[in-house]
Amino acid sequence: MAKQIEAETLREWLDAQKPVTVLDIRTDEDRAQWAIPGSLHLNAYEALRAGQPGVLADAPFPLDRPVVTVCNVGRVSQTAAEMLAGRGFDARSLAGGMNAWSLAWNTADVPLSDASVRVIQVRRTGKGCLSYIVGSSGEAAVIDPSVSPDVYLELAHRHGWSIRYVLDTHIHADHLSRARELATRTDAVLLLPPQDRAKFAFAPMPDGEQMRLGEATLRALHTPGHTNESTSYVLNEAAVFTGDTLFTNGVGRPDLHADPDAARARARSLFISLTQLRHLSHQIVVLPAHASEPIAFDGLPVAARMDDINSWLAGWLTSESGFVDRVTSHLPPTPPNFVRIVALNEAGDFSTSDPTELEAGANRCAVR
Repeated sequence: MAKQIEAETLREWLDAQKPVTVLDIRTDEDRAQWAIPGSLHLNAYEALRAGQPGVLADAPFPLDRPVVTVCNVGRVSQTAAEMLAGRGFDARSLAGGMNAWSLAWNTADVPLSDASVRVIQVRRTGKGCLSYIVGSSGEAAVIDPSVSPDVYLELAHRHGWSIRYVLDTHIHADHLSRARELATRTDAVLLLPPQDRAKFAFAPMPDGEQMRLGEATLRALHTPGHTNESTSYVLNEAAVFTGDTLFTNGVGRPDLHADPDAARARARSLFISLTQLRHLSHQIVVLPAHASEPIAFDGLPVAARMDDINSWLAGWLTSESGFVDRVTSHLPPTPPNFVRIVALNEAGDFSTSDPTELEAGANRCAVR
């Protein structure tokens, strides 16, 4: 049997810039959905399933570094690794495939004009989920946590911060929120937008309410549309965490758990919310909860100033009716397993579910 490598080990290699060839052997269709940043793609999947080497028979790879083969769940990639090992390469298969890679993450510091606060973006590199740890004067808040609580605990410890607050911008549909678990483990205050969907205890953060964090202030700004409860959080008027309301290159979809009439009603709310966000400072940094592409291990945050976003968003918001027609007619495919994920996020407990199965696949929360 071919050697295997765990997703966490590969994540550490890529984070440390270790020379490695990541070889994606999936179909073109699967590759187009999501991929490991920097990976090489050779469509050998069907040939390997048929017991043939296909393009791997003579494909050249550097001999001075390992080759990690990748498929969806880590089975066909073992065949690929065995074949390459037979050709003399240091080949190993990614255990669990892209499903396991879904949990891999990296970080980037977010440059801000305000020196009293620091923001670290925590990115699920394949899934595109973006979460944040905000630190000021020894205190920290975590926004939209989407990876293991251990990640935020280690980052907080590294910077000498104590996690005081954990916030979600809305009830997520594409990934399991780690907010309740993180709040429980840190004895932090769990803050959510006011709503009756969550079936567990939390402190509501209504529109306009402010929360002190060290020398920083977070202000709630109700921005419904993607969901009715969606709320953005404004940090010292220097940054705004927009959840799935506004992305750097798109806006939130209004149709999940909604019939066509309800989707159009939400789109009208989204129009108002985006107009409200546009009235923030043109220099404010927009920090969304998702990215539409795999996130490289480059330390560059997924972020944009409001004036840069306005360069394309202004054209979307010339009329409410035009905006509603646009976002309801350009919807991406429905996220897989979103009904189950929403139910678990509303319950606040996924201890009996497997995140790697539920969360596998590309992020599909944006309309572009």
